[in-house]
Amino acid sequence: MIKKIISELLKEIIRDLWGIKEIVFEVEKPKKENYGDYSTNLALVLKKEVNFAPLKIAKKIVKKLEEKTFLFSKVDIVSPGFINFWISKDYYIENLKKILKLKEKYGSVDIGQGKKVIIEFVSANPTGPLHIGHARGAAYGDSLARILSFTGYKVVKEYYINDKGTQMDILGASVYLRIKELKGEKIVFPENYYKGNYIYDIAREVLGTYPYLLSMDENKAIEFCKDLAIKIILEDIKNSLENFRVFYDNWYSEKSLYENKKVEKVLNILREKNLIYEKEGALWFKSTLFGDEKDRVVVRSTGEATYFAGDMVYHYEKFIERKFDLAINIWGADHHGYINRLKAALNSFGIDSERLKIILIQMVNLIEDGERKSMSTRQGEFVELKELINEVGVDASRFIFLSRSPDTPLDFDIELAKKRSQENPVYYVQYAHARICSIFEKAKNLKINYLFLDEIDFEKLKEKEELELLKKLEEFQETIEFASNFLAPYKITYYLLELAKQFHEYYSKYRILSDDLSLTCARLNLCLGCKIVLKKGLELLGVFAPEKM
Repeated sequence: MIKKIISELLKEIIRDLWGIKEIVFEVEKPKKENYGDYSTNLALVLKKEVNFAPLKIAKKIVKKLEEKTFLFSKVDIVSPGFINFWISKDYYIENLKKILKLKEKYGSVDIGQGKKVIIEFVSANPTGPLHIGHARGAAYGDSLARILSFTGYKVVKEYYINDKGTQMDILGASVYLRIKELKGEKIVFPENYYKGNYIYDIAREVLGTYPYLLSMDENKAIEFCKDLAIKIILEDIKNSLENFRVFYDNWYSEKSLYENKKVEKVLNILREKNLIYEKEGALWFKSTLFGDEKDRVVVRSTGEATYFAGDMVYHYEKFIERKFDLAINIWGADHHGYINRLKAALNSFGIDSERLKIILIQMVNLIEDGERKSMSTRQGEFVELKELINEVGVDASRFIFLSRSPDTPLDFDIELAKKRSQENPVYYVQYAHARICSIFEKAKNLKINYLFLDEIDFEKLKEKEELELLKKLEEFQETIEFASNFLAPYKITYYLLELAKQFHEYYSKYRILSDDLSLTCARLNLCLGCKIVLKKGLELLGVFAPEKM
């Protein structure tokens, strides 16, 4: 928040001095410590606006800033006009007191102001179990929902079930052929059918419950197999996600768009707008009018609606009927080609396409015994999410999935994730929390009362590492704001690793519990501030903060 405070203060000063209301400038941490805690290029930017030399501008600004003694311990100017700020220790102490009073609410800021947001994520076709590629999207979407809720949005988490179309038909046929095989028939299994062992499992379950299935008409039997397979796979998906601490508000069926005549309704709206035309027996949407590279088929010559038709109707419903202010879709990177056409559809409905945010999640490379494993749902070659949870655990999995920006491929090292050492990033952060809990347990046994804020002498916190911890704690709210504004949970992961590192180094260098009771109480409250922030940060990632390890 201090960065924001400095920016607002500077804006106020230049309004007073020169009447300037809008200007873009930077307030950043300088690379060298001797240039202060923060630095701004404002005087350089103002050169053209006020027609003064930057050094002269900087001096006028600094003169005004000197009145704000509570905030800065020092402000100086460096040629050709940079202004450097040293933040007073009193400011950081007041922030620590704020953490101790607000506890788990510290860092919350009302960015969303009650706006309705729908986050649609994972939404894997119900053609097989979830694998670790889906898990990355699950961790990202769920963590993002937690962050947006924490920053004032009303969030709905939704899973869009692709339960219609060719892939579903292939699933039903795959199960049907495996049933025939289980009954002793020799079959030729098509290359494009689903081959995983889970298809045999579904076939056995269907055959056990409906032994008469093969006596049915083949087309009806395949349809029957499809419906049962979707139900069984969806139940498995739900269980896997809940075990991964991901709970949805809604499970939305693609098929329902057709059963409830919603596709027909929206296509008629587009017809009335003269945005649908017929060519080669198919219906086309004039998406090029709205920035797409080519027009798109919405109904094939066979009379079957395309996946895109369902998708545009689904998003029409999100904004027009369910009245969400913002929609966030978390997709696999292979869906990048769908972005422009979907935004074109929204624009055609008069919906600002900027209200749709699409995050593309790059692939996960599973590393086991130093080797990369390949994955394919169609071929049945993948590591299931439930296997990963059993072998590695939810905490390590989620933390590692959230350790990189989504636009970066992720190497998931199984052996590293299983280690209970400081090499493992989640263990490193959790251990900082557990270590603080053990300090408080010792303090309790020694009957040390450390929670009376008005009586604590925080001036006792004089060491460089203590000031660095105070500064790092102050950055938490800025980190939360960034994560919310830029849909970036990984920023919290980075922050927690830095905070844990600073705490471990501090702990190894200084005694928290000592014969100096006043110093002990001050240090215990600093530790408590770290504990509160570590726990809240982990919670926003969907990771537990253990008290013992």
